[in-house]
Amino acid sequence: MLVPVLTVLSVIVVLWYGAAIWLNAQWTYDQAARAGAEVSFSELLADTLTQDRPVLPAPHQVAAGLWDGFFAQKVTSKRSLVYHGWITLSATLLGFAIGSGAGIVLAVGIVHNRAMDLSVMPWAIASQTIPILAIAPMVIVVLASVGVTGILPKAVISAYLSFFPVVVGMAKGFRSPRPMQLDQLRTYNATRAQTFWKLRFPASLPYLFASLKVSVAASLVGAIVGELPAGGAGGLGARLLSGSYYGQTIQIWSALFTAAILAAGLVMIIGAIEKATLRRMGMGG
Repeated sequence: MLVPVLTVLSVIVVLWYGAAIWLNAQWTYDQAARAGAEVSFSELLADTLTQDRPVLPAPHQVAAGLWDGFFAQKVTSKRSLVYHGWITLSATLLGFAIGSGAGIVLAVGIVHNRAMDLSVMPWAIASQTIPILAIAPMVIVVLASVGVTGILPKAVISAYLSFFPVVVGMAKGFRSPRPMQLDQLRTYNATRAQTFWKLRFPASLPYLFASLKVSVAASLVGAIVGELPAGGAGGLGARLLSGSYYGQTIQIWSALFTAAILAAGLVMIIGAIEKATLRRMGMGG
């Protein structure tokens, strides 16, 4: 298992280095032309892989940026990726909780109410066709006008992206029991609530955790997007924005990798909870 993973990783790194040399070479050639000098292949390699503001940072430059952001700064420093990551993570978790909770509640209503199924689900689908980049500034401005600032506006944007996978997945999960199982509970005179808790909800758990994995990643994206219009000093989105302003591509890539690490960690946590929950319920996992 380890060999295939390392093989793929090695190929990606080699291709990344090749792309960095190719994309950064033009700057090296331009500087040499201004100085009236020629560039040897070894000089080209050395310069393209060590530029301060490369078009594409080399892997070792991004690794150095991550090390500096995580370990070479105090966690309270505004140059620390831990500091910015925590700000983004806070908005992500709040938005994830709001969005997932709303998704589950809507799914319950959709399954048990025909009118909601015909009215809410189409609106939920239509809401996802609106670009989040168009909604985020409006949410920030509207909430700021009524005095709501800080983490909540970002959490609202995060919740907007995270509720849809949950509502769709849970609606499918609640409907997953076979008709024979539902008929059996009817013969026992089970109430709608008993049918829900004894059959529909347990049957929906695999769908729930699959939806939550997608939802938490979408929630992180929403939190980062929510930080862009505000132009604040905190969060990975603000880190990306300041990096783009000043051409600090290494800073941009370091923030992107930090976001990827956060997303992977959150998905792994949900996966561990899923495995423990399904095993406890005798559903494997």
